[in-house]
Amino acid sequence: MGPDGNQVGIKPIEEALAMAEELDLDLVEVAPQAQPPVCKIMDYGKYRYEQTVKMKEARKKQSVVTYKEMKLRPKIDRHDYEIKKKHIERFLKSGYKVKVTIMFRGREMSHTELGRNLLQQIAEELADLGTVETMPKLDGRNMQMIMAPVAVVKKDGGKNAKDEDAQGSGQEV
Repeated sequence: MGPDGNQVGIKPIEEALAMAEELDLDLVEVAPQAQPPVCKIMDYGKYRYEQTVKMKEARKKQSVVTYKEMKLRPKIDRHDYEIKKKHIERFLKSGYKVKVTIMFRGREMSHTELGRNLLQQIAEELADLGTVETMPKLDGRNMQMIMAPVAVVKKDGGKNAKDEDAQGSGQEV
C-alpha cells in the first residue's frame, strides 16, 4: 500500500524499500500473517505516536471500579455487627461498591448457613441504600457478597456521610 492508502500491488521487497526510500518514508509490515504479507509505506514515528495517543484515550475512557471490603465472622457480636453495618452504610452512601466477606474457621465450615443468613440480613437492612450485585457464594473458607449503591451521591471517602445523616434527621452538627 502506498502512503496515501491506495494499493500499489504485489512488489518484491527491494522494490518496495526503494519506493519508500524515494518518498523518504518507512516500509512497515501491517499484516504479516496474510499471504502475501501486507506492507505499507508510511512515517513509522508518526504511526507510533498516533498509536500511543489512541491507547491513552482508551485508558481515559476506562472506568475503574473501586471496592470497599468489610470482613465479618459468623459468630459476630450484635454491637460489632451494628458497627460493621454502619461502615457498609457509609461506603454505600459514598458511592462505593462493597464486598462483604464472612470468614469461616475450623468447624464453622459445617454451618455455612449462619454466614448466608448474616449476609441476607445485611442485604435486607441496607436494601434502601444498596442492591445485591452478586449473591452470597462460598469461595474456599470465605463467603462473599457484593453490594452496589442504589444512587451514587459523591465519592468523598465517606467523610461527609455523618454530616448528611445529622442534617437529614433534623439534628444540628
